[in-house]
Amino acid sequence: METKYKEDLREIRDIMNRSSRFISLSGLSGISAGILGLAGAYLGWKYILTDPKYLSYEPHLLPDSLLTNLLILAAAMLLLAIGTTLMFTQLATRKKQQKAWDQQAKRLLVNLFIPLVCGGLLCAILLFKGFVGMALALCLVFYGLALINASKYTLNEVRVLGLVQIVLGLVAFLFIEYALLLWAVGFGGVHIVYGSIMNLKYKS
Repeated sequence: METKYKEDLREIRDIMNRSSRFISLSGLSGISAGILGLAGAYLGWKYILTDPKYLSYEPHLLPDSLLTNLLILAAAMLLLAIGTTLMFTQLATRKKQQKAWDQQAKRLLVNLFIPLVCGGLLCAILLFKGFVGMALALCLVFYGLALINASKYTLNEVRVLGLVQIVLGLVAFLFIEYALLLWAVGFGGVHIVYGSIMNLKYKS
């Protein structure tokens, strides 16, 4: 009798959790985003940010050709990351027989994109002013803030991911010459670790 009572309570908690949070995040989407982050950081280091002067506290304007290549690379990585995330999330929702686009998903995206868009615009301004290292560091900070802001509508692990990104961003501000490396750690390595944990824990 007591065992059945506990099982009923657990089932009620699960139902309430599903009704208030978007829980169909895929661990594979985190892993794929991490791989793309590492690839983007490598291409940026190898072909665009080849001069150490760009990662400093002094403004150094990128030549138009390098700036264009950097923007194209960033846009391509972003679109690929969004595409793979949507694909793996869709697969996860089908597996759990849930809707991919429900009220919780809408709230999650709104709370995610408000800080993300604001941070993206500010990073673009810094980039055009020649503060490349600061733009990379600020990118991590605002991404972390966006994750924390959205975490109340999804799994608690997203909040932890956001905190880690903020810490890495602040460290990048302190050691600006390592901003690209820390960006690679945040958007690459941390995402892969996060995705692997999610995949093992939730089988997503």
